[in-house]
Amino acid sequence: MITILRRRTLAIALVAACIFYLLVGLLPDDSNDTVFGFHYVRDSYDWSKQKLQYPISEYTPLPTGQPRALPKVQYAFETDTSPAGLAREEVLAARRSEVKSALVKSWNSYRNIAFGYDELLPVSGEPTDEAGMGGWGNTLVDSLSTLWIMGLKDDFYDAVAAAVKIDYSKSEDFSCNYFETTIRHLGGLLGAYDLSSETALLEKAIELGDMLYMAYDTPNHMPPFWLDFSDAKRGLQVAGSHDPAASVASSSLEFSRLSQLTGDNKYYDAINRVTELLDLWQNKTRLPGMWPIYFDMNQEQLDGDNSFTLGASSDSIYEYLPKTFALLGGLEPMYEKLYRGAMDTAIEHLLYRPMLPDQDDILFTGNVYVSGAGPRLTAESQHLGCFVGGMFGLGGKLFEIPEHVAIGEKITKGCVWAYDAMATGIMPEIFNLLMCDTLDPCEWDEGEYQRDGAKDLKKGFKNARDPRYLLRPEAIESVFLMYRMTGSPEYQDMAWRMFQAIRNATETEYAFSSIKSVKFTDTVKSDSMESFWLAETLRYFYLIFSSPDLVNLDEYVFNTEAHPLKRPSAATRDAK
Repeated sequence: MITILRRRTLAIALVAACIFYLLVGLLPDDSNDTVFGFHYVRDSYDWSKQKLQYPISEYTPLPTGQPRALPKVQYAFETDTSPAGLAREEVLAARRSEVKSALVKSWNSYRNIAFGYDELLPVSGEPTDEAGMGGWGNTLVDSLSTLWIMGLKDDFYDAVAAAVKIDYSKSEDFSCNYFETTIRHLGGLLGAYDLSSETALLEKAIELGDMLYMAYDTPNHMPPFWLDFSDAKRGLQVAGSHDPAASVASSSLEFSRLSQLTGDNKYYDAINRVTELLDLWQNKTRLPGMWPIYFDMNQEQLDGDNSFTLGASSDSIYEYLPKTFALLGGLEPMYEKLYRGAMDTAIEHLLYRPMLPDQDDILFTGNVYVSGAGPRLTAESQHLGCFVGGMFGLGGKLFEIPEHVAIGEKITKGCVWAYDAMATGIMPEIFNLLMCDTLDPCEWDEGEYQRDGAKDLKKGFKNARDPRYLLRPEAIESVFLMYRMTGSPEYQDMAWRMFQAIRNATETEYAFSSIKSVKFTDTVKSDSMESFWLAETLRYFYLIFSSPDLVNLDEYVFNTEAHPLKRPSAATRDAK
């Protein structure tokens, strides 16, 4: 009897459910719809309606007016239809094809094994999520623009269909890394939208942007390193007292672009306050002109740290200065001022020439520590710091500083030299070099080398303190940018050597993996493939062998995760 009653109850419930879902299907659905051409899932928590604990009475608006006619960044390439030119194009087409094959292998394995997870483990063939990233699919969103650029449109739209179902309000984590979520997810959605004009991507970017905007609902409107979801809802967030500078002070590209696309000034207002703080402290730090590695954003004190670098923890602060200037159409002069001041200091204190037997005309960036005796430069360089070559080139072009373009070339060629110097053909994560006293060439000192040099490495190295390669993009980023800015095909040939070396050293059954040491050709894989491998490294390799019109530098700027954001349409003029 009990079984019969249960069956009747179940039948009644099923009928009721069918009627309910039929009725629901006839009503507008605010959480799931197809008005954007996709089955769109809205975030379960509407952050745009979250009451602010510290509201802003009046937003600082985006700069208004006709965008300035800025100097051209990209070289004026011409089509070469000569036999040599046509032969060269065949070579480039073959190289593009091989880069694309590497991407397809990586993407297919991710799609088949780890779709929706943050990453694929490329050795064990397992899915994994990255701590502090919300479990929202880093590789999925980070790869969108790459799929579009490489013409993989079916894969792109499959990925978009999955991306617009992400519920950024749901996570097993209590908080997310504000900076990484901004550059990978918000930047990824905006970049893919700017390439494809798919409205669903912009809608999802707005939902995510409203959540990330809550990082600025603090007593002084400065963001913390972690966006704590519960604290954000209760108005309990405060800015940190010892946070990496880049993590809390370099969201100007993504938030400015979101304001441009939506007409809502709140996003620009948020990052403009941070930029004004950089401006206030630029010449009051322990190394005037630059900012230290760690910030006390809670007290808005930027002079508490004595360490300075263009590498890890500081990098994108400097990278975003010329890029945001371009994205804003040259209408906010503060970014040029900050760039010029910072690079003047960097040239004086952070750049160095390595002491080498052949006196190669190359430069690197080091680290500076300031004490009572003044600034002290250490010749320790990072793969992360290789973006600096492209940054100097971009700043030199936009602000018409030819010597910055020349410096950018020397730094870029320095990174390529470090690639060529290793047994694998790949530069280490962190290394130290023998150093000249000035930026001018210096004589080789065999005695110093015998005393301090690494005998198992190419002459000039003191050590490879961290010999790993993490599939990083910074070196190829600068090689790509310098090619597009100078037109010199030598950069394409450098890139090809780099790509072959990386492929040979990192390929696995499923995809490509970080390796534990670049010093030995028999590499040991680390079973890690971060999303920037597909988002940045392979994207830059593909673009350097592609038509210069594909993502033209006078039409787009790349965020620090290589997502192309569209610059305002204004005529450019030839640089001096």
